[in-house]
Amino acid sequence: MKKYMIERVIPKIGTLEQEQVRKAAAKSNQVLHQLGPDIQWLESYIAEDKMFCVYLAKDVALIHRHAELSGFPATKVTEIGRKIGPTTATEQLTAVAEWLQPCG
Repeated sequence: MKKYMIERVIPKIGTLEQEQVRKAAAKSNQVLHQLGPDIQWLESYIAEDKMFCVYLAKDVALIHRHAELSGFPATKVTEIGRKIGPTTATEQLTAVAEWLQPCG
């Protein structure tokens, strides 16, 4: 499956109460169950007027189908190509150092 970042523009989503967020997650889970194993929700981040969601899916059409059925807009869907983090800076140095180690 491919990994996608979904940007959802939802005015004032950052002001939702915990119970409203719980109900939204339950609705999303219900639709995911309906769609089957070719789509999976990994995590989401809520900002003032946007939510950013990370999903695994067979294709982008499933992402849009989930948005349609759940009522949560998929304003922008981007396939994630690579991941970067704090340890990215040292990964190559570590690999080179290991390669230079004597064998034996």
